[in-house]
Amino acid sequence: MNLYTVPLSRTVKQLLMMLADSIMLGLALWLSFALLGSEFFSVNDGVLVYYVVANIASVLVFFRIGLYRAILLYMGLQSGFIVLQGVTISTGLLALTTYFIVPAASYDNAVFPIFWMIALLFIGGSRFVAKVALLNLIQNFRPKEPVIIYGAGSSGMQLVAALQNGDQYLPVAFVDDSRSLIGSTVHGIRVYSPGALFDLVENFSVRQILLAIPSATHGERKEILNRLEHLPVHVKTVPDLFDMVSGKVGVDEVRDIDIEDLLGRDIVPPNPKLLGACITGCSVMVTGAAGSIGSELCRQILLLKPSRLILLDSFEYGLYTVENELLESKAAMEGGEPIELVALLGNVCNPQLMEHTMKRFGVQTVYHVAAYKQVPMVESNIIEGVQNNIFGTLISAQAAEKSGVTHFVLISTDKAVRPTNFMGATKRFAEQLLQAMAYNKSSTQFSMVRFGNVLGSSGSVVPLFRRQISLGGPVTVTHPEVTRYFMTVQEAAQLVIQAGSMATGGDVFVLDMHDPIRIVDLAKKMVHLMGYDVKDENSYKGDIAIEYTGLRPGEKLFEELLIGESVTGTEHPKIMRAEEDALSWAELEVLLGRLQVACKRLDLHQIREALMSAVDGFEPKELATDPLWDLPIAEVSAEEERVEKVADTKVTTLYK
Repeated sequence: MNLYTVPLSRTVKQLLMMLADSIMLGLALWLSFALLGSEFFSVNDGVLVYYVVANIASVLVFFRIGLYRAILLYMGLQSGFIVLQGVTISTGLLALTTYFIVPAASYDNAVFPIFWMIALLFIGGSRFVAKVALLNLIQNFRPKEPVIIYGAGSSGMQLVAALQNGDQYLPVAFVDDSRSLIGSTVHGIRVYSPGALFDLVENFSVRQILLAIPSATHGERKEILNRLEHLPVHVKTVPDLFDMVSGKVGVDEVRDIDIEDLLGRDIVPPNPKLLGACITGCSVMVTGAAGSIGSELCRQILLLKPSRLILLDSFEYGLYTVENELLESKAAMEGGEPIELVALLGNVCNPQLMEHTMKRFGVQTVYHVAAYKQVPMVESNIIEGVQNNIFGTLISAQAAEKSGVTHFVLISTDKAVRPTNFMGATKRFAEQLLQAMAYNKSSTQFSMVRFGNVLGSSGSVVPLFRRQISLGGPVTVTHPEVTRYFMTVQEAAQLVIQAGSMATGGDVFVLDMHDPIRIVDLAKKMVHLMGYDVKDENSYKGDIAIEYTGLRPGEKLFEELLIGESVTGTEHPKIMRAEEDALSWAELEVLLGRLQVACKRLDLHQIREALMSAVDGFEPKELATDPLWDLPIAEVSAEEERVEKVADTKVTTLYK
């Protein structure tokens, strides 16, 4: 049993309220006559019977229109209309009773509007007073946390109404940038200017500020967050208004701010023509479909209504998860031709699987996302990195060409530019493979899209920082000067699709990542906006320390997006086309042969030499952490050498 509720059944509570309303209606009637100086009740007691009947009828009307179904604690504007409707009907019943029973000379018609006002005050006012008293009682037994709501618009009003009826937060003030709202009162709460924030936080002992500005752009939100960053508060946000209206989330559901708000990037609306050019009505395949980028590509491709979408990945559970998600999304889509969804568990290094799949399903567009992308992991597993990132791309591209695929888009990375790690070197080698195939006048339009870090991906620092802060720190950063480019996974997927549509063959598309961000600055902002102070040499009394762990093997302080200086614009303002030199197929086939032999023999030194010959600027500063460095080179039998030579011939036959 809660301390603030009466242990009575719902029926008993309704009967008590009906009795109270009956008494208040009788009292309102007596006051109405008394205010007019009438002695009506004392001289004509027989008429009281009729008024009692009218009183009972009024209460029954209240019951019929649903006044007693409303829970007192959650009564709002709708319940107020029901009270108004009920009192008006009650006044009409009493007026009719008086008109037919009492002589006209013995009463004043003014009694009825007076009764209406007094009854409205009693019936409605009593409920308001009871609600306030109950809320105060709840507050005494279960104190709420005082919060400030930033944004006094429609979302802010919905939020405060929900929070006032909840038991977690107590809204104490609104803050808004609109001059027309400052000084006004919304739901009984005053609206202040942003300049009053520090005093409000101090006066009300506020530890949290809730942002209720879902319609603001990312740039506007970044400006507001910069204003709030140095306050000792935890900043949270409410969901998008569409999500609240559609019922996806509750209006009182608050969460930590989205990291894209810290970046201030406003997404350029996509070009519908570019989005659908290679997808709508086409058979589309996504390799690496279970990853963060691959799965987001699949979500957006599905919305563009391809005739068929083939998901390929070697990660069983991830593939199962994304398939189920897409099946649910497909079921919710209305109209249009049915979309065939195919989930294939397999590896891009399997040439028979890749070629058979593309021919069997008549694939027209391929988004090749499958790759090993974690720098430290590839540094420790170089052979697998080469097999997957280089030969997996080669096998997929050759299968696409043989199967008549129209567009083949490789998802690349900024780490492919003058790489200091094996992951970046393998991705640049893969880029050059597609460039060489395109320059050999391939019927398939090969292109690649290069961009930086994706927020929300499996390797993003943001969830790591958030988890470290929630555990009390420390927050780990590799180096105080390390910077990275960032982009949301949704924006990256949109731009990849649009870039692929503009390919003419061998294109290297580079996405506009805006300005790079210092990772330590991002960490500090997250610490501040989660309500903590940074503990460093300037503030020993801070809450969360930042520790520098040193650059990991293969990591750079700064990432680049362009190898050369030659870059041109495209139809899309966020997509550029880079003109970069690449090796010919004749040069690459020799290096491919060397890589194949080196992988077979587990010869990491030979792999390193081949990659350094192929990739401009690749100069690993130290030996990788791969444990195979210390192993002797594997012996190869005469039969294996013969098979190896046959395999080498097959790899290069297509372009001889």
